[in-house]
Amino acid sequence: MNFPNPLIPGFNPDPSVVKVGEDYYLATSTFEYLPGIPVYHSTDLVNWDRIGHVVDREGQLDSRDVPTLGGAWAPTIRFHDGLFYVAVTDAMARGTLVFTAEDPAGPWSDGLAIEGAIGIDQDLAWDEDGTAYMTYSGLDTVTGNIGEHGGILQVRVDLETGKALEVPRSVWSGTGLMFPEAPHLYRHGDYWYLMIAEGGTERGHSVSIARGTSPAGPFEGNPANPILSARSTERPIQNTGHGDLVQTPDGGWAMVLLGMRPKGMTRAFSALGRETFITPVTWEDGWPVVEPVILNPRLGGGEFEDNLRTPSSTAAGSPCGDSLARSPPPRRTPGASPWSATAPAWTIHGLPSWAAASGTRWRPSPRWWTPDRPRTWTLDGGRNAGGLAVRYDEAHHYSIELSGTTLTARARISSIEESWTRQVPAGPLELRIATRQPDSGAGFGHLSSDTIALQAVVDGELLTLAELDGRYLSAETAASFTGRVSGVFASRGTVTFDWFRGEGREPQ
Repeated sequence: MNFPNPLIPGFNPDPSVVKVGEDYYLATSTFEYLPGIPVYHSTDLVNWDRIGHVVDREGQLDSRDVPTLGGAWAPTIRFHDGLFYVAVTDAMARGTLVFTAEDPAGPWSDGLAIEGAIGIDQDLAWDEDGTAYMTYSGLDTVTGNIGEHGGILQVRVDLETGKALEVPRSVWSGTGLMFPEAPHLYRHGDYWYLMIAEGGTERGHSVSIARGTSPAGPFEGNPANPILSARSTERPIQNTGHGDLVQTPDGGWAMVLLGMRPKGMTRAFSALGRETFITPVTWEDGWPVVEPVILNPRLGGGEFEDNLRTPSSTAAGSPCGDSLARSPPPRRTPGASPWSATAPAWTIHGLPSWAAASGTRWRPSPRWWTPDRPRTWTLDGGRNAGGLAVRYDEAHHYSIELSGTTLTARARISSIEESWTRQVPAGPLELRIATRQPDSGAGFGHLSSDTIALQAVVDGELLTLAELDGRYLSAETAASFTGRVSGVFASRGTVTFDWFRGEGREPQ
């Protein structure tokens, strides 16, 4: 099959996929952002629509006080005996959870906490008699022992009571590379296969596999391990790993996985974060053989537009699109909305600064997958203050804010903060955040992933307050393994705005 790559672009890491009849369902990580754990649907493994979220209400995750990199880590989506399951880590909060639904579009259950299985990247598999096996990576994000790693662990679990039925046992943990994680257990032919990621989710990321005659092992490693890695290659897609196997519509096999597209002269910075990719798989001598992940972007660009006046505003051109008017507020607060609609505009009420630490409520856009195009919105600040921002985490974000007649661009990079101000005429103002790739060539000016401009349209002319290096909003610099998110915010009082628009295209 001629797969597009990326399959689901932008901030969509840790993909897991399941085939049910002729339908495919895929879920990815969302960390602190809510609604959480999107579920995508496809009938051909090529075209995907987001049909809902596993987490869409208060209490399913305990994310109010976690940092950006906490929350929903690495969901595994599976189907068994008429029911859909998502096993996931609520990192730094509830721990190991299992959600269930009869319809993958939702509603999903409140989430069953599993006692006796502390770790991350939980997988579920069932043997012939219906016994459920949970296999996971032994990294403790709950009790404070995050510096220790127990390898790949496994327990039989009771999915009615949420209890492990045995003491966790160590199973095959790879070839000896660091951070064995992302286990998935499959029955294929005469064997059970245990596939894991190892080497860390950075440039050394890889996929390895073992097999045995029982779901509990013992497992024999593939002599050809790792079966997939881009490390030390010139491939444009790096960090390939965290894979999940699935049968294709034509009877073949494929692996969905995460990868990154580093940019700049030294290919050192990944503005788009960890994305979902796909690659063909064949079976030889009882082992899967995985093809290198080939960059094959979809044609055209993507657009998101919401005039915020009707619930029918739609997103187009991107599988990550969504309407601001239809979604609950996604940052830690799936409950009461800070938004209200009074035609012909929307308002956001009395919220603290978007960049504050825990408890902040602001309204991000979808997880934008393409640089090189602006995000714009029109704002009437009055005596209040609000604006447009792009953030990676609490300590890495850029914003442009209107307060009365004062326009301020701000940048925070770890402990360093800077701002630029201009006076502008009173009244509504269009704000923009635009990104562009560096020009091709050599020299220090081409080292970064992109440039981010903080702008406003004043009296019909485009005013740029600051142009900032995009490398500081990337995983390689910020260290949080999430992705960029852009959105509107209110930092004082009630802010009214009319529309939000974003455009993008695949980077060159």
